[in-house]
Amino acid sequence: MHRPDELPVTAQHSHVRAQSPLLRAAVMLITAAILALIVGLLLVWWRQERITFQPPPPPYDEPADAHRVAYTALDGTSLFAFVIGEAAKDEGLVLAFHGNADLAVWQIPWARELARRSGWRVMLAEYRGYGGAAGKPSYANAQLDARAALAYATGSLGVPPSRMVFFGHSLGSAVASELAAETPPASLLLQSPFTSARDMARIIVAKPVTMAWKVISRIHYDTESRVTILDTPVHVVHGNRDLIVPVRMGRRVYEASRVKGQLLIVSGAGHNDLEERGGDRYWNWLVSALTDAVAVR
Repeated sequence: MHRPDELPVTAQHSHVRAQSPLLRAAVMLITAAILALIVGLLLVWWRQERITFQPPPPPYDEPADAHRVAYTALDGTSLFAFVIGEAAKDEGLVLAFHGNADLAVWQIPWARELARRSGWRVMLAEYRGYGGAAGKPSYANAQLDARAALAYATGSLGVPPSRMVFFGHSLGSAVASELAAETPPASLLLQSPFTSARDMARIIVAKPVTMAWKVISRIHYDTESRVTILDTPVHVVHGNRDLIVPVRMGRRVYEASRVKGQLLIVSGAGHNDLEERGGDRYWNWLVSALTDAVAVR
């Protein structure tokens, strides 16, 4: 006789056979999930710079009176920028870096308004691969481009870093922060900054990507860490309805800053409408930050 808790041998075999398809299905699902994760990580590794740098297509309409200047990066790539404002009224220079799907030429109206209100000149630096510039954008190339813009500003324009403010919007905030870590300006102005490329990958792609970020990443932007070592005042402006870079990132960058400037959170503003939504509050934040930079030097 069988004990109550024992199954007959034939019943046991039947039970094992019933489990086998379920077990095989579970193994297949787990294997498929692992393969999908691996493929996803490989795609992120391969395409991450295409996600980070998204040059708008032509045409690139340029105002007839735009003052365009040319210079060359250390690797020989030809670059350009627009310089707005008059040297005779020059209080200093704002070296500005735009976001990933933007163009320097599109920022000319913003630069003209800033120059009018502050008396500062503004240099709108362009990245390679953008606006008709030669080359391919990448993390390493953006560093070369930023250094080349700074070299032109200090050499051809004759403005030392102590009379210069770096400005960056979105991706440009990371570029400006890295440049500031190499060559400190009078102040660092960050508009809609993200904390790090790793944190943005968590939002844009998926959480598992961040767990393997050190292995797959070729983009090492970490603004939150950069500002902790800067003796330069850091000013931050962010919209509280930013759906691309959450406002919490702007707050974190500001709180991490070793030397805190001014923080402005614009109510109702998103990622690209801070000037319109902020109005005079936005422009006062900018001009006040420049005034503070003059006072410091």
